[in-house]
Amino acid sequence: MAPSDLFLPGVPADHILRRLEAAGGNEVASGKLAHPESSAALAVNAFGWFIPSPALFPPLPGTEDAGAAEQVEVEYCARFPWSGGRHPWLDAAVITATHLIGIESKRHEPFRDAKTASFAAAYERSVWGDNMARFDKMRIALQSGELAFQHLDAAQLVKHAYGLVTDARRRGKRPLLFYIYDEPRSRAGKPIPQSQISLHREEITTFACAVAGDEVEFASSSYRAWLSQWHDPKTKRHASALTARFDL
Repeated sequence: MAPSDLFLPGVPADHILRRLEAAGGNEVASGKLAHPESSAALAVNAFGWFIPSPALFPPLPGTEDAGAAEQVEVEYCARFPWSGGRHPWLDAAVITATHLIGIESKRHEPFRDAKTASFAAAYERSVWGDNMARFDKMRIALQSGELAFQHLDAAQLVKHAYGLVTDARRRGKRPLLFYIYDEPRSRAGKPIPQSQISLHREEITTFACAVAGDEVEFASSSYRAWLSQWHDPKTKRHASALTARFDL
């Protein structure tokens, strides 16, 4: 499949390819982006379409108070407050007048392996601020094994929150971490039981309740719920194209 065939009409292919290369995930050269179950393909097509037209971006459910999008980007690096090491890459970001919204997108990943939690010692530094205690508590509970999730990669979300709170402070914005997910009917040709879909949703709620009130706000939605709110004729056409391409 040619790189241009990976993107829906209106998605700025050259820009997306440069962003993917900068992120270092080797999505294109490895063929992962062309895989029928590619999560990255869904994210860059869903959010990348709005890069040249951020004014058309429909608010993510629960983020309406953050205001209208001024900039939309894919493969966004929210850097920690130190220079070395690895820093979190979010699938997309939306910047408004007041908020930095970092977006983690999932497709089939929640229904693959059981999730594990691993944190380097650097995460124990006292650099996240006084109003990140709930995320700190979540990190400690995950690392100790006191809390575990089967479908939700909570450790990844905690790391993203730490990156967002740091980056948002640099920008003078309020940080919001948004988790958006598909609920695929099957994986590798086998049906995904409804019980797993339901448990994934329950785990999202558990995580949201545990971190509510911290500096990084957390919100979530399924892709289907978000796309159902697209009412502009142009965005509705894109929603239809996404639904057809990715079986949403």
